[in-house]
Amino acid sequence: MGEEHGTAGDFPADATAEAVRSGDQAVFGELAARHRHELRVHCYRMLGSFTDAEDMVQETLLRAWRARESFEGRSTFRAWLYRIATNACLDALSGQARAREVVADVAERPGRPAAADVAWLQPYPDDLLDLAAPDEGAPDAAAIARETVELAFLAAIQHLPPRQRAVLILRDVGGWPVTETAEALEMSVASVKSALQRARATLRERLPRRRAEWAAATRPSRDELDLLERYVTASRNADLPALAALLREDVLQAMPPAALVYVGRAAVLDMWRPVLEGEERWGEWHCVPLAVNRQPAVANYVRRPGETSYTAVNIDVLCAEDGLITEITTFGPELLPLFGLPLSIRPAVIES
Repeated sequence: MGEEHGTAGDFPADATAEAVRSGDQAVFGELAARHRHELRVHCYRMLGSFTDAEDMVQETLLRAWRARESFEGRSTFRAWLYRIATNACLDALSGQARAREVVADVAERPGRPAAADVAWLQPYPDDLLDLAAPDEGAPDAAAIARETVELAFLAAIQHLPPRQRAVLILRDVGGWPVTETAEALEMSVASVKSALQRARATLRERLPRRRAEWAAATRPSRDELDLLERYVTASRNADLPALAALLREDVLQAMPPAALVYVGRAAVLDMWRPVLEGEERWGEWHCVPLAVNRQPAVANYVRRPGETSYTAVNIDVLCAEDGLITEITTFGPELLPLFGLPLSIRPAVIES
């Protein structure tokens, strides 16, 4: 990729721009590594999928390297990468095979969780979110606060047309000025303002009613963690009454990629009952607490009668208000390696 003769920290801004343009692999690599994690979060918001975001970061850095001679240093290298990443995501979203615009009619299905209509939605491990802003004062620190990475928000913005989504993410999450947003997206300032207005109106329809009252946070609260512990204990004990006591009456459970949604405590319990008790019960449960999208979560395993190992079943991500679970988003077990967890566990490992 070119000669190696320095690092980004050794140069003033103008010299860094010159080093990038000239193909200095060391400078480019150091700058790319510095912003890789936050770019992944940005692409995750655009695409809603962790695995697709991983791929898009690679595409972004490849495009940036190929276009290195165009980096004039008028903006920061970070802003330049964000512009490339945003447009790479828009290109991906424009293809027929990758079209990801949800066209659900909210009026026809009031109360339906946004995640129920986003088949590609995936969770994002908190420990990887932490890598995106290791310092509290980093430019992107506010951008990984809970309200901008929680599943309800991620699912809701997938209902926006891609360009509206990009405008909203750059303006309301990234805090970009309207002129820079317009330049990055090759739009007029008036078009950016109009797109942002329409995007905000859609979000008001798709986000939970009380979301505006939630305090900004970077971690689940102590009360939420206590609720998760009770959820884990009840699940391990297959204690349906204890689980029922944790659910708000109007609780919702969605299971992407399936378009299934269970509305209300009774419907959720009816779905759980054959799994946890009675002649059809699956077996002995083991639960591992997780940290996902700044929300409490748990990985569920089961050891069926006659089996020697616990097999992964799913990941439950919880949303709670006033000490009760209001929404459960359930993902398949194939995502567990993202969290460093196996797809099966031997009892000896649990007991050790």
